[in-house]
Amino acid sequence: MDYRKIEKIVLQRFLRWRKVFRKIELERMLMRKIWDHAIDLKEIFEPRKGKIYPLSRNKREEVQNFVED
Repeated sequence: MDYRKIEKIVLQRFLRWRKVFRKIELERMLMRKIWDHAIDLKEIFEPRKGKIYPLSRNKREEVQNFVED
């Protein structure tokens, strides 16, 4: 990696962290900690039933036609 090129692009105050972003560091897995926990993405992205925000009848029909197309 050409550090001179990086020094031109990255602000001076952030250059002290450049070694953290080397390819070898990015490929390394972090150690598990006792406070690590799972994030259940299914719950977050599960579609909810009902209106998200109110629409007029004309707008609802327009959206419905768009979805059907």
